[in-house]
Amino acid sequence: MNIGIPKERRPFEYRVGLSPAGVEILCQNGHTLFVEHEAGLGAGFPDEEYEHAGARIVYSTEEAYGRADLLLKVARPTDDEIGFLQPGSALAGILSLPSTRKSKIEALLHNKITAIAYEQIREADGSLPVLRPFSQIGGAMAAEVAARLLHSDQGGRGILLGGIPGVPPAEVVILGAGTAGTYAARAFTGMGAHVTVLDRDINALQRISQCGMNVITMLSTDRNIQRCCEFANVLVGAVLVPGERAPVLVSRATVQKMKPRSVIIDISIDEGGCVETSRPTTHDRPSYIEENVVHYCVPNMPGIVARTATHGFVNVATPYIQQIANLGVEKAMAANPAIEAAINTYQGEIRHLTLWGA
Repeated sequence: MNIGIPKERRPFEYRVGLSPAGVEILCQNGHTLFVEHEAGLGAGFPDEEYEHAGARIVYSTEEAYGRADLLLKVARPTDDEIGFLQPGSALAGILSLPSTRKSKIEALLHNKITAIAYEQIREADGSLPVLRPFSQIGGAMAAEVAARLLHSDQGGRGILLGGIPGVPPAEVVILGAGTAGTYAARAFTGMGAHVTVLDRDINALQRISQCGMNVITMLSTDRNIQRCCEFANVLVGAVLVPGERAPVLVSRATVQKMKPRSVIIDISIDEGGCVETSRPTTHDRPSYIEENVVHYCVPNMPGIVARTATHGFVNVATPYIQQIANLGVEKAMAANPAIEAAINTYQGEIRHLTLWGA
């Protein structure tokens, strides 16, 4: 199979669709890899490493897309990139299509693109193995970001996350006890914060309470969310419904009742956000103040720790990519339900995808 790895075009996206180690594995399987010039530079992978692994370097985005039966990306393609896709080809990446514009979905359907959403590759036990490393990174980064945004010079309340003797630590509330929420809780407790985690799944709360962390767990109900938001210095949204837009759990009215200059970090912004006042930001202008609360809503948080993120992603994604490349999309779908669950568009039809407002 001809496989293309383009350079990511979105601002502050330094990750790459496959590392040289992953390229070597696919080349050994008899596939031809076309890597766009300097595609891996942001993650510390020069062209020479890809060539040594067996890839062919191409010098335009159009060629990386045009030669590919299967296109491996990280971030959702831009309008221009969708235009480069060959009709009938396959696209794999963290696509987050439930929160994209309808016109992009229509373009994928019109050209009969098979869209494979890594974040929806789901094993029989309900785990999301390819999304996991990105969720781990996003959760861990949330504590770093919150510590900075609580500083007075960043517009925050001037609070040290861990406090000091005689001064209590910050109150952190995390919505969601999945992978991102668990890693956020681990990072925040490691920095000395007082952490409360809410989830509607009692089993998820059981798991997080057994991780050895000193956290408070509560069922996620409207009343509990409102109560917790009122005392929070930091609110982290870590909610995910695979294949659907994130539900809005925190209303504007609830944000208005939060402490002045408290901080919201909406990790769920990739899927539309779980806070009504959230809107996507970028790494160069990551935060804004609304309702007197600091908001951080960067969709591609792991994009700036590109080497760690790419290595972590490739470790878990390569077996699925191998199966798709070796068998072809249709046979891979039939052979592996985890891959079939990740198909968003196929042969001009929508699969496993609930559009925003649908």
